[in-house]
Amino acid sequence: MDHDRILIIDFGSQVTQLIARRVREGGVYCEIHPFNATTEASIRAFAPKGVILSGGPASVVAADTPRAPEGLFDMGLPVLGICYGQQTMVAQLGGRVASGEHREFGRAFLDVTEPCVLFENTWEVGAREQVWMSHGDRVDALPEGFRVVGTSEGAPFAAIADDARRFYGVQFHPEVVHTPHGAALLRNFTQTVCGCAGDWTMAAFRAEAIDRIRAQVGDGKVICGLSGGVDSSVVAALVHEAIGSQLTCVFVDHGLLRQGERDEVEQVFRDRFNINLVTVDAGPLFLDKLAGETDPEKKRKTIGATFIDVFEEEARRIGGADFLAQGTLYPDVIESVSFHGGPSVTIKSHHNVGGLPERMNMALVEPLRELFKDEVRALGRELGLPETMVGRHPFPGPGLAIRIPGQPLTAEALDLLRKVDAIYLEEIRSAGLYDAIWQAFAVLLPVRTVGVMGDARSYDQAVALRAVTSSDGMTADYFPFDHTFLGRVANRIINEVKGVNRVTYDITSKPPGTIEWE
Repeated sequence: MDHDRILIIDFGSQVTQLIARRVREGGVYCEIHPFNATTEASIRAFAPKGVILSGGPASVVAADTPRAPEGLFDMGLPVLGICYGQQTMVAQLGGRVASGEHREFGRAFLDVTEPCVLFENTWEVGAREQVWMSHGDRVDALPEGFRVVGTSEGAPFAAIADDARRFYGVQFHPEVVHTPHGAALLRNFTQTVCGCAGDWTMAAFRAEAIDRIRAQVGDGKVICGLSGGVDSSVVAALVHEAIGSQLTCVFVDHGLLRQGERDEVEQVFRDRFNINLVTVDAGPLFLDKLAGETDPEKKRKTIGATFIDVFEEEARRIGGADFLAQGTLYPDVIESVSFHGGPSVTIKSHHNVGGLPERMNMALVEPLRELFKDEVRALGRELGLPETMVGRHPFPGPGLAIRIPGQPLTAEALDLLRKVDAIYLEEIRSAGLYDAIWQAFAVLLPVRTVGVMGDARSYDQAVALRAVTSSDGMTADYFPFDHTFLGRVANRIINEVKGVNRVTYDITSKPPGTIEWE
């Protein structure tokens, strides 16, 4: 891509991806490269306008811990070190890092002591600003040429600058939301210090991705496994815009979808986008394969294997596909690199149609592999996909099968759960809460409970409702619905769904629980 770029050298921080997301939100393209796969030659080949050194769990004062390439500091590039990145830069340039007797974890306050380009139009000298710290070690003496521009109670060198060489270091983490002005500080580094234009947008990405797809595919045919989820939907729309009728999408209805999902996929892609779409009604086959199965892992494996068989058969019927399009995202690429071992470019097998490329002898088209999830959603909007599809909550590949725990799957149980789930999501949308929630769904519990309906005793099913807030799905907390809302939803479910007489709400966080029940 013909855009300015920033290189982020990763030392193993759990929030390195947030650095990249903040930089990209500022309109600057960046990539994350692990420290043990980064050399002077690879930096020159990448041709960044600046380098950011991430945090990390190691101690600079210990032996054989990660370092930046020694030649980096002689390349004339601006460098910003964050937490561990600041410490290794200081140590490598002749300063000193002390092992921590003055640790800081969580919210802290930084006193701005000197003007600095990082603080322009954001922080003023004399101000006290909230930041987020997570460090045991700290800088104890500066290399020649550096000056202190900010201090905190536990870090006398919390922000440092060498303006002549354009080297900057912060002990805090500007990439996290708990540093309120952190994104502005990063923009000052990328745009003001490094001179990046900030012109990397989804509109630009769309045009460039279309050119790359056309160059890769030529006159070939592409097949795409379309699930109706965000990633596969954006891939399908983008590839279709690039090559039109050379693309065929296969939508496998495994009978485990939520209410109306098949109709929405067909309406959007067949009617609105005029994409070649093959819909396979495989519900009876999947139910037959899953008959009597209650073990969650066996259900997942059965569904995955059956999906591959069905997709492969449809690909044979279509015939002649040269490429398989799938929704590999940038976090998948990052996570597939072996951090502590040698670098690897092997992509994990959990993508949309894992296992198919080897079996079907097709090359991969992965136009989203440079994007984070929020960028994929932005691209979907750029392509004209409906908000109900672009902004939808995550939905597991095995579908409703893992939301009926501890009991065999039947058509009746699936139909009951669909109705409950539809009412729940309808009420969430009506209350204007859908976008404030990471994921919401209903679970059909493997118990029956006594109830009184009218003047008669009932003995029917119980359901659990789940809704969580999260930024990445790695951790989550339950959504704090008010009791009036929950009462209204429960009343509708019990009155409108025959066979349910009890509704519960799951208030377990992750950890210790998980988001899904299976």
